[in-house]
Amino acid sequence: MPRKRKANQPLKAKNYRHSESESPARPDVGTQAQFKKRKPPKTYRYDSSLAPELNWDGQNPARELGEWLLSKIEETSRRPDHKLDKKAEFKDGRGNVIATVQTLQDSVDHLKALGKPFLNWAGKAERLSFDVPTLPLFVHERMSTKAIIDTLKSHRKDKGIEQADMFDLFGDPQRPIADQVLKAYEYKDKWVNRMILGDSLVVMNSLLEYENLGGQVQMIYMDPPYGVKFGSNFQPFIRKREVQHGDDNDLTREPEMVQAYRDTWEIGLHSYLSFLRDRFHLCRQLLSNTGSIFVQINEQNLPFVRQILNEIFGEDNLVVQIVLKKTPSLQGKLMESIVDYILWYAKDKSKVKYRPLFEKWESRSLVNTKFRNVKLPDGTERKMSKEEIADTTLLPKGARFFRDDVALTSEGEGGGGQTPFNFDGISYYPGQGRHWRTGNDVTALEHLASLSRISAGKERVFFRLYYDDFPYSTRLNIWDDITGAQHKFYVVQTNETAIERCVLMTTDPGDLILDPTCGGGTTAVVAENWGRRWITADVSRVPLALARQRLLTNIFPYYELNDSSKGPSSGFVYSRRQNKRGEEIGGIVPHITLSNLAYDEPPDEEVMVDRPDIQSKIVRVTGPFCFEATIPTPMDWDSQEQEEKAGLTTDESIAYEDRMIEVLRKAPVLQVGGGKTVTLKNVRRPAKTLSLSAEAGVEATAPGQKPSLTEAIDEADDKYKGKLALTLKPIAIVFGPENGAVSERLVYEAGKEASAKNYTHLYVIGFAIQPNARSLIEGADKVFDLPATYIQATPDLMMGDLLKNMRSSQIFSVCGLPDVEIKKAKDKYQVVLKGLDVFDPSTMETISMKGDDVPAWFLDTDYNGLCFHVSQAFFPRTSAWESLKKALKGLYSDSVWEHLRGAKSVPFEAGEHGQIAVKVIDDRGNELLVVKSLSEAKQ
Repeated sequence: MPRKRKANQPLKAKNYRHSESESPARPDVGTQAQFKKRKPPKTYRYDSSLAPELNWDGQNPARELGEWLLSKIEETSRRPDHKLDKKAEFKDGRGNVIATVQTLQDSVDHLKALGKPFLNWAGKAERLSFDVPTLPLFVHERMSTKAIIDTLKSHRKDKGIEQADMFDLFGDPQRPIADQVLKAYEYKDKWVNRMILGDSLVVMNSLLEYENLGGQVQMIYMDPPYGVKFGSNFQPFIRKREVQHGDDNDLTREPEMVQAYRDTWEIGLHSYLSFLRDRFHLCRQLLSNTGSIFVQINEQNLPFVRQILNEIFGEDNLVVQIVLKKTPSLQGKLMESIVDYILWYAKDKSKVKYRPLFEKWESRSLVNTKFRNVKLPDGTERKMSKEEIADTTLLPKGARFFRDDVALTSEGEGGGGQTPFNFDGISYYPGQGRHWRTGNDVTALEHLASLSRISAGKERVFFRLYYDDFPYSTRLNIWDDITGAQHKFYVVQTNETAIERCVLMTTDPGDLILDPTCGGGTTAVVAENWGRRWITADVSRVPLALARQRLLTNIFPYYELNDSSKGPSSGFVYSRRQNKRGEEIGGIVPHITLSNLAYDEPPDEEVMVDRPDIQSKIVRVTGPFCFEATIPTPMDWDSQEQEEKAGLTTDESIAYEDRMIEVLRKAPVLQVGGGKTVTLKNVRRPAKTLSLSAEAGVEATAPGQKPSLTEAIDEADDKYKGKLALTLKPIAIVFGPENGAVSERLVYEAGKEASAKNYTHLYVIGFAIQPNARSLIEGADKVFDLPATYIQATPDLMMGDLLKNMRSSQIFSVCGLPDVEIKKAKDKYQVVLKGLDVFDPSTMETISMKGDDVPAWFLDTDYNGLCFHVSQAFFPRTSAWESLKKALKGLYSDSVWEHLRGAKSVPFEAGEHGQIAVKVIDDRGNELLVVKSLSEAKQ
């Protein structure tokens, strides 16, 4: 427990910095247009396995491998040392090394592995490898709660405080643009924790291929989709945690999230298993030799997931299967399961890092222990009654519980043979195949007897163990003392205590933890709390938006460090402490053992890794972390040469545009808010074009308006369609890249061509967009004399036929920029978020949401055009900052905290770049960014 703070003692807000650790320098998102270090997709091959019936279809080299291994067994068995002169390799048709052997045992082990039973599913045998895009990671945001607090320095009630360098608080090395473009991933920067938007498979491949993080992750925690129901696995909106299975309005529209549920898979559970297998394969490559992976799964999919993990990690590396109690739903007609499972596998079980956790035996009840005897304060010894065992408070103060059945012998003959020990006039022997635990040192046994620590049975003597010798036991694999998440931020959120135990058992402060299934961000929060480095990823923006808020506004105990200059990697300080009742409450607890007593030695000491010393004068906040995404170089209209140099082709991009055109034909109605729509007609490729992707005709319909004459005739007779299409307004369409952001140059070239060909409007459709490109679109009527609209496409468009056609589908959405106003008073500036603009491209009118009705918005008070630094973070209509406000005990004016939950920023001074940026997060987690110059400020 934290120590009480003395009155009038100043508080400090600090965070942990991993100053001893480094990571490869990733480029800022503002440099992505110039980034050249592209890499082709990476191919991963599965380990071959031989079916028990020895089937071979001509593609799987398993039988050929088996025959090769038999030849090596024959060859090595003839040698005296059963060893080849050098290692022999078996390769498949592509030259990939499948097996390497040198000794007889190597060949035998490989052959035995081939013959083991394995889980098979549709498509597994045909899929011997898989390809993963190799995409760089760009830093979009840098965040630091300490930086946000320090921007409030002028609002402190005690003004005598020096502000640290802001970029240092963000962990930003401020590398020049040239270095980020030409030497990205070559430099080593100080470590900052990382939150990544992207498919977990692509993210892990990027960590392996661009950053060489293979073998450097100490622990992985995965809570993959359970593959059963939509509503039990995801949350589509930031504010809505109640999700109904089968309700179209509750269905997510993001690829990995949808793909994970078997209702949307072509072959159901079979595809789900392939989904998991690919990710486990990369997890193993990332883990260190001492590392562990924990996979949380439900009862229904437990046997399948365990078999896949056996294949990837080896069944010998299963450490334990943990049973995790959960809250029952009480909706089933039959007996319900109230447990989930956590599968713990080691990369190498013989080397795995393990720090035991201890739980205290319940002192009020000894029902589940073997302590059945009591020694009273007057020296009387007797058996305890059932009532006393159930409630030890019935016994007088000072009573000691003990058991007289602990063995004094161990297996093995030992060095002294059957040495007798005389006790109460009777000679006792260890017994056949056993020896005394004192190493047959009878003198040590006699010393134990003098301490009244030996008792006699019918034929053997035993050691007496007192409850207070060490009132703890090692925690086992039944975790029935935790149920559900303590404070739910996300619809499927793992209990913090469960992840905390996994972290403490298998990592040390400063170790790296990866969670490729971020969800509500619990793993990141737990890792931050315990001074571990962390990387968390998710393909859905909603959980990342929630996790970002959770981390920015959280507070943690400040565990004392052995060396604060080295950060958490120096380790925590543990000391022995007792409360007024004499109970051990510190991180070091004495452990009296048989050996201690027998040889009159001081007690052993056990470290309670979950009880480090706490500095109560410090309020610890989340350390600096960055928000990244797997967004590659924007593919401009003339980038074919770049693709060919990178070993890529344009065939995929052509197929992608064809798919997008087909989607627009099937879903031609664009929902633009306020009940208004835009309907595209006759979507097709342009006859000749340099930069445009498609063209169409547009007809707008207002709410309640009857179908137009053209629509009525369309329905009545197809022969009029060709003529009527001529009456529609011609518009141009350009698609952004499938795996990238829309660039400024793409917009410029498309706008120039659309204007020259007399189109009436330009629609830019993309999955992401650069700020400069967005600004160009907003001002297109002035630059090209042609209005333009940016249309946000949901990433699930890349899923093809796997996605169901749902009534609530909003495949395309038209959003404008946040409506921001800058005010100036004396030498201070203040930003007001007036609302979020939604444009109707048919009328070019703006529909605005109020600024205090958005889930979150962030302010960069000195935007450098490369990376967004969250200087102030606002969470309207929530009490997100309440914990920090209480922890800082009124150090800041109440008005400051009111600002941070509203639509007006805290006043700030101008920075060197003379511009600000505002980023708004909508209900689906989408990010909308606007950049403004301080010269636009109103007095």
